[in-house]
Amino acid sequence: MSPRGGSRKATRGYGVTPWSRALCDVVEGRVTGPVDSRRITKARSYFRDRNVRQLSIGSGRVTALVDGSQLEPFEVTLTVRPVHAPTVTSLLRSQNAVDDLLALTRGTQPKALGELVLPTEAADIASSCTCPDETVRCIHVLAVTYEVAAEIDKHATTLLTVMGTDLPELLSAVESLSIGSLSVESLSGSASAEETGMPSAPLAPSAAPALPPLPNPPRMNPILDLDIKTLHAALRASGIPAGDVGEAVDQLAELYDVLLE
Repeated sequence: MSPRGGSRKATRGYGVTPWSRALCDVVEGRVTGPVDSRRITKARSYFRDRNVRQLSIGSGRVTALVDGSQLEPFEVTLTVRPVHAPTVTSLLRSQNAVDDLLALTRGTQPKALGELVLPTEAADIASSCTCPDETVRCIHVLAVTYEVAAEIDKHATTLLTVMGTDLPELLSAVESLSIGSLSVESLSGSASAEETGMPSAPLAPSAAPALPPLPNPPRMNPILDLDIKTLHAALRASGIPAGDVGEAVDQLAELYDVLLE
């Protein structure tokens, strides 16, 4: 309860898991260069104040209404370049990572699967908004993205829906791939060296071991590594009013963004 006797809204969060954070990075433009911190701060405020309404996440398409500076809400649409399920499963198999699909059912966000389905560039996500701002990623588009990120934080399979597929489709593609592989193996077995009389191919000489690739650590968000309750208590102890704690956390996140750029 607040000192005035009214209830205080809990501070909302988003982008607290690897997949949702990666989605936000692409939409915010962090993968291509500096970002508009002022616009991001305003969008975070819209998200925190629940200005986004009627969020609908369909296959490869997201729609929502966002309350803004005008009487009527703005209409936002995100259209995503869909992934190709057979290609995803084929690459998973080549990496011996088909088990990532099973891990997804347990609520985890497997790295290999994420690298195959997540958007990697701004062109992967088209956005439109009925507001007068001609910027490609207006504050309303960003606010809707944060709502989607919050849903991915809660349910990892939401990302698959956003990217135009789902878990049943991927599992079906794996099954089809397995059946095809069994057929190829059967054909190969019928033409073995013993049956054809052809000598076996010589083994290749052992080669020098390849050097491992240079590490490519993921982008960090130090705010996510902090205990949020302790952080809020520290901010309150420093004299920040309870109602301004959420905004103060956003400002800290922006400062970390500047340091990491």
